[in-house]
Amino acid sequence: MDFGTEFKPLTVQPQEIEGLSFQMITGELGGHDFSAEQYPVVQRIIHASADFELGRSLVFHPQAIEAGITAILQGMPVIADVRMVEAGISKERIQRYGGEVRVHISDPDVIEEAKALGLTRAIVATRKACAAAPGGIYVIGNAPTALLELIRLIKEGTARPGLVIGMPVGFVSAAESKDELRKLDIPYITNTGRKGGSTIVVAAVNALSLLAVRQAEGK
Repeated sequence: MDFGTEFKPLTVQPQEIEGLSFQMITGELGGHDFSAEQYPVVQRIIHASADFELGRSLVFHPQAIEAGITAILQGMPVIADVRMVEAGISKERIQRYGGEVRVHISDPDVIEEAKALGLTRAIVATRKACAAAPGGIYVIGNAPTALLELIRLIKEGTARPGLVIGMPVGFVSAAESKDELRKLDIPYITNTGRKGGSTIVVAAVNALSLLAVRQAEGK
């Protein structure tokens, strides 16, 4: 295929593009301390962001990968903090084992309660999710207040997530909320610093669901 430019792409085949990207990521990342189980998540996050600094900043609880795969294969729900995260997750692989992706940020009762209490919708949505989804995978890429509220509920014993993927992006409380998450002895995937966002946590969930499928199919 000729794009009418001096530059010629290496390939226009989707699978070849992904394979070449992963090869380039592995070559450019070089030496690292991630385990063989963690590396597919790191690789997909770098693939989604083209940000090696972000990739190197990832931090995994020792049981994070196992916990995420187990939760998916057991049909636990995936709870997203915003619609953008929900939209990016590959739902077919989650639904294959009985799970679903939920997001409560725009629920009418959440909006009403947030206004009445003077709180962010992210906080109220987190409270609603925790009451309804013990053992779920909580995915937070945008709202540090959601992550801080989840941490508070975990400390209280109200929330019992199977895994927390907490990488909110931003300036106000983003880095600090991740620092607090890393103090907990629960399965988590996070990173240090201000970087993060919807595409980052989506990449992590999609990597875990691929690993779950491979484990279930014995590949």
